[in-house]
Amino acid sequence: MRLSLLTASVLASVLSLSACKRSEAPTPAPTSTGTPAVAASPADDNLNAVAWVQTSIEYGAITTQTFRAAADHLDIALKEKNWDALVPEERGNAATGLKPAVIMDVDETVLDNSPYQARLIRDGSEYDEVSWDQWVAEKKAKPLPGVVDFTRAAAAKGVTILYISNRAVHLKEATLANLREAGLPVADDSVFLGLGTTLEGCEQNGSEKDCRRKLAGQNYRVLMQFGDQMGDFVQVIANTRDGRRQLLDEYADWFGERWWMLPNPTYGSWEPALFNNDWAQPREARRQAKRDALDYAP
Repeated sequence: MRLSLLTASVLASVLSLSACKRSEAPTPAPTSTGTPAVAASPADDNLNAVAWVQTSIEYGAITTQTFRAAADHLDIALKEKNWDALVPEERGNAATGLKPAVIMDVDETVLDNSPYQARLIRDGSEYDEVSWDQWVAEKKAKPLPGVVDFTRAAAAKGVTILYISNRAVHLKEATLANLREAGLPVADDSVFLGLGTTLEGCEQNGSEKDCRRKLAGQNYRVLMQFGDQMGDFVQVIANTRDGRRQLLDEYADWFGERWWMLPNPTYGSWEPALFNNDWAQPREARRQAKRDALDYAP
């Protein structure tokens, strides 16, 4: 049906006004120079990493499939008498006849501390011992997807779960409480070997875990190790890109059988390896070193 000229004119005006209204958007208030003000949000290298850990389904899928695959290998490890997940340099005694155990790192391997990382992003700050201790004291870290099922299944088969962590020994009580609350098996207080645990005759090198792994090996046959950094499995003598690559090349066959790596894009020893392990540098200098390490190949 043909519209009258008047009706068509009115309709056109209404549509024109409606289109203008839909396209309107708030305009930032001008600054003293006359240009619109833009809200500045400082860049944070950890934003995408923490958002991925907390919101992506992919993160949970990776951790779940890792623990399920490890569970499929557990019976094989139990039956094979010579199976041991400690490197020869850290196995100071025969493993045959010892009780079976699995070594687990804690942070980002068993417990998810991404809320702490999120707070650092929110506050524009970086890790420090005071804020970290306060977070641990809250005992609110949740278990990684899949870890409770794996550790409970292992414990049901007589496997002791050992927690070798770089949480300091004074955080032991809060950590064990958090682990129990999260549903993880804790046989007794001795299964936590935090930073500060000593072994006579073994010299502690920074936060390396080799002495504590040796201590575990004195009483247990270690079937598997779980971690989110190379140092959770073997001593990293040279924390450089080349040094770390050499370790991976040497022990590549151990992953997926004796060693099980969990993803952690939020922090780790891989990061200082990019700026000569010098945390004293200004934040921007460290960020620039990371930019310089990127591969821009066409």
